[in-house]
Amino acid sequence: MVHLYSWPTPNGQKVQILLEELGVEYVATPVNILRGEQFDPAFLAFSPNNKIPAIVDSDGEGGEPITVFESGAVLLYLADKHKQFVPPGLRDRTEVLEWLFFQCSSLGPMLGQATHFRRYAADPVPYAIQRYTTEALRLYGVVERRLSGREWLAAGAYTIADIATYPWMVRFRRQGVTLDDFPNVKAWIGRVSDRPAVKRGMDLLKEAALDTPIDAQAREALFKA
Repeated sequence: MVHLYSWPTPNGQKVQILLEELGVEYVATPVNILRGEQFDPAFLAFSPNNKIPAIVDSDGEGGEPITVFESGAVLLYLADKHKQFVPPGLRDRTEVLEWLFFQCSSLGPMLGQATHFRRYAADPVPYAIQRYTTEALRLYGVVERRLSGREWLAAGAYTIADIATYPWMVRFRRQGVTLDDFPNVKAWIGRVSDRPAVKRGMDLLKEAALDTPIDAQAREALFKA
C-alpha cells in the first residue's frame, strides 16, 4: 500500500497521475500547504524539505516500509518498482531521465516563478514578471522543438517524462503563454489530457483546495510574506 501525502499543485499532481496510471492501491492524505501543514514535525520526519509530495510505501524493498520525497524521485521509484512508464534499455531510459530532470531542474522552477510573480506576488515586480515570462516562453520553445515529429517527450512512448511535465504546462495561461505559438505543445497537451488516469490524477484533492483561500495566512505559509 502506498500512502501519498500531497496537495493539488503541479508537483503533487505528477505523482497523483502516475499512481492512477499504475492502478496500484493507495491512500491520499492532503497536506494543506496553504495552512502550513507541510511544517508539521510528523510530515518533516519523511519529507525534510517541507515540500509535497511524499510517499510512504508499506511494501518497500524486503517488505520493509520506505519513504520517498521529491516529486521526481517519487516518480522514478514508483516507475522502477512497477516496471511501467520508464523503459528498461539504457539508451531509452537515459532519454526519459534527461527530460524528467529537465522538468525538475529547469521547467518547473522557472514556470513556478513566472506563475508566482504574475499571479501571487503581493506587489507587482515588473522586472521579475518580464524575466520569468521570457524564460517560460524560452522553455516552451525547447519543448515545442522536442515534440516536432514526436508524440511523446522521450523514448517514443508515454513515460514519466510526460507525466512530470504535463501538470506544469497545462497551466500555460498562468505563465503568460498562449499555445497558438506552440502547436506541438498544444497537440501534446491534448493527447495527455485525453487519458482517463490523467483526469483522475489532476482532480484528486481538488475539493480540499477549494475550501482554502489564498489569504494572508496562505501567503505566510507559502512565501513567508
